[in-house]
Amino acid sequence: MLAMQAGGYSARVVPEAGGIIAALDWRAADGRSHPLLHAPAGATPATAAPNMFGTWAMLPFANRAFGGVVDDGARRFSVPENNPRGGGNIHGFGWQAPWRVVRYDQGHTVLDHRRADGPDPYRYLARQEISLDEAGMTVAFSVTNEANEALPYGIGHHPWFPCAADTKLGMTAGGYLTFGESFRATGSRRLGDGGPYAGDPVFATGTETAWSFLDWDGTARIETPSRGLAITLSASESLRCPVVWAPAGADFLCVEPQSHAIGSPSEAPAREVSPLKRLQPGETLAGWLRIAAEAI
Repeated sequence: MLAMQAGGYSARVVPEAGGIIAALDWRAADGRSHPLLHAPAGATPATAAPNMFGTWAMLPFANRAFGGVVDDGARRFSVPENNPRGGGNIHGFGWQAPWRVVRYDQGHTVLDHRRADGPDPYRYLARQEISLDEAGMTVAFSVTNEANEALPYGIGHHPWFPCAADTKLGMTAGGYLTFGESFRATGSRRLGDGGPYAGDPVFATGTETAWSFLDWDGTARIETPSRGLAITLSASESLRCPVVWAPAGADFLCVEPQSHAIGSPSEAPAREVSPLKRLQPGETLAGWLRIAAEAI
């Protein structure tokens, strides 16, 4: 584990378990420490199933490849199935891989992960650059195609945020995917009013929440008045297809900046509105996210 601390923020990074940022905390001016990421006491990062805490990279694509199929209309192939809850591939390979420490200090850490073999054609170099300062935690991450052919790629990051009974979520988007069974896309719709969170409503978890938004403006604000805390998530132009998800009764919510929608690796209705990016050999897909806190 790598311990980081700067600018009032502290983080714990576990390179060997998918390069996960297992915890992020912020010390307010009054001396109180606030967890900014869901990090249950005693939780240990693992690679058998996706970790339901912290934040971690999704690549060489984000979210679901149903049936373990990647198909961008030009190239179709199978990838290993790794979803213990229903088959197919979930979140790519990065969260299951050990990451190498390229640089480490308390304010700036760089990790990388290379996939040089496997039963599918993906060969790539992934990189995460984690920085702490007064502006928050910034994670810049990328994937470079090291295969000898053009391949479809996508990236994302999967933050898990604390959620209380009075937590509000504010964000706006221009559209969303419509789902059938098991989050499989059936089409898409436009949003004329910014979407269900444009008015900063309380985020209710009485039932499962699942959205795959399109044309997000790049900012989400999570306010919890009972804790006197607001968290702002911002992301690069390359990550404007966020997923918002929480199961019924959860004490967390996920706002996941992604370069494409749920199912884009395998489902034509998702691919039509939000395709993966076809990278030529040596080309890179990059993005960044920032998590910042303030007292309210």
